Amino acid sequence: MKALVIGATGATGNDLVNQLCQDPDFDEIDIFVRRRSDFHNEKVKAHIVDFDQPDEWKHLVKGDVVFSCLGTTLKTAGSKDNQWKIDYDYQYQFAKAAKENQVDDYILVSAYGANPDSKIFYSRMKGELEEAVKNLHFPKTTIFKPGMLERKNTDRNGEVYGLKIIKFLNKFGFFKSQQPLPTCVLAKAMIVASKIKSNSFSEIKLHSIFSFAEKKTQ
Repeated sequence: MKALVIGATGATGNDLVNQLCQDPDFDEIDIFVRRRSDFHNEKVKAHIVDFDQPDEWKHLVKGDVVFSCLGTTLKTAGSKDNQWKIDYDYQYQFAKAAKENQVDDYILVSAYGANPDSKIFYSRMKGELEEAVKNLHFPKTTIFKPGMLERKNTDRNGEVYGLKIIKFLNKFGFFKSQQPLPTCVLAKAMIVASKIKSNSFSEIKLHSIFSFAEKKTQ
């Protein structure tokens, strides 16, 4: 299969691409990035693109499955407008290009609590993206809705403290469904989703992602 990846340089995307490189079912991995990446594998072809100029790259969005895991924080983006542009506009434009180019399988990393009617900016943004993607009517769409992600070598202080608190509470049986999800497990679940033959829409949430990652697809 040929994979198309947006968000390859983030924590989840990095784990995803590394796992795809080791997967014999994938012989081509096209990543779309804003700057040069550190992937050195013969399967990987990096397209350095300006996401603000979709007419320059949309013809390249051709393959078997899209993995969409682009995202940023409000602190990194600097403003809600910039975060919306990265988390919503860029991902939607990429999805739209994939649909126009007859890619059949679309896999999106969203967030638990995503809701287009939410008064919380982040949740509303993710919810509106989900709805926009659904309305493109891919033959197969899978949306992952994780809670707190456990990233390798994260420099997000709030995330580090939050992980410690949740893990401490998990030890005593509290908030088991909110168990932090390592990005490598999320990446594995996304690859599993790409190998399930169906024409349907699916949502996989929170703790269910752990068991989904262990599904047998052969």
